[in-house]
Amino acid sequence: MTAECLIFVGVFDGFSWIRCEGKGSFLNSPVMKKFGEARIAAGDARLVVDLGDCTGMDSTFMGTLAGMAARVSALDGGVLEIAEPGDRNRRSLEDLGLDFLMEIDPPSAPWRGQLDSVREKLDVPQAGEKFGGVHRTRHVLEAHQTLSNISDKNADEFKGVVSMLKDDLADKDESSGEDQQG
Repeated sequence: MTAECLIFVGVFDGFSWIRCEGKGSFLNSPVMKKFGEARIAAGDARLVVDLGDCTGMDSTFMGTLAGMAARVSALDGGVLEIAEPGDRNRRSLEDLGLDFLMEIDPPSAPWRGQLDSVREKLDVPQAGEKFGGVHRTRHVLEAHQTLSNISDKNADEFKGVVSMLKDDLADKDESSGEDQQG
């Protein structure tokens, strides 16, 4: 991960926190997803994604957010909340209809008034496996399929990307099959 796109995380009483500093992208969304899914599996029903220092988000990052929002909302009382998105990031989320899947800057959130103390206690998540090649392609495809499933407008907007990624995965699967046989 580069210094331009850092993810910081923390677990607090009643919520888990993910902070993106720099651009939210296909480069750091796997780290965010891994932490979020681990917290959901642990039964955390409130995930907070802090965009206070996020300079922008690509579609893969937003698709990853949408997928996490769908998974956490399956829990009793589950919710994904966005803290301090700023105008640009808020518009990006709303343009894709994600404001219907998550709560953006909820005024009565239990973490309100604790932003500084929460941010001081965040850590870099544990290093995981290297994430590239076919794994990255699958992640990007999943994120775009999630966005496409939200609305017909999104499906139309991302159909070319989804098609290209599916073709790319098929090519990689064929190549790895030939490598194993030959």
